[in-house]
Amino acid sequence: MRGRSGFGWIEIITGILLIVLGIMICAEPSVVMTGFVILCGIAALVMGIADIILYIRVERHTGFGPTVSLVTGILSVMTAVMLLVYPDSGALVLSLLFPIWFIAHCISRLSHLGMVRYFSGSAMYYISLVLNIIGLILGIMMVFHPIIALFSIGYIVGVYLILLGIDSIIIGASSVGSRF
Repeated sequence: MRGRSGFGWIEIITGILLIVLGIMICAEPSVVMTGFVILCGIAALVMGIADIILYIRVERHTGFGPTVSLVTGILSVMTAVMLLVYPDSGALVLSLLFPIWFIAHCISRLSHLGMVRYFSGSAMYYISLVLNIIGLILGIMMVFHPIIALFSIGYIVGVYLILLGIDSIIIGASSVGSRF
């Protein structure tokens, strides 16, 4: 049996990508969205693959996998394909698909809270709970007010991606990252 470093490298890499992407979006929210659409597509692809890998690894160890991870992973990959194939219609795609992506990813993270509490304790549980509830609220707000989302998406997405990145890095550096 080989030793582990204690880091969930996929989560840490995802977190770093999300933080960098969030800072870039917050710094220049009025810039043409095409470049950001491609970066967001790459981030969605990495996150989707990470969710699918989580499903496979948990299924291998327990005999069943968290189906929510598989579904949200597939939704994230679908979002990535849409963003990468149609970068010119990025503003419309972002205003329609990002709320769905936020909601799906937050539901996935909320479904793993029991595991987070078990492996990382109550502090990480509450941090993850609060961040993902904020994400759900932002996602629902963007679904019901797409015009607001279209004009403020740069700031909303930027701040939330930074929060998601922090959440991913904390999970990757915690004992949860070393378990799967």
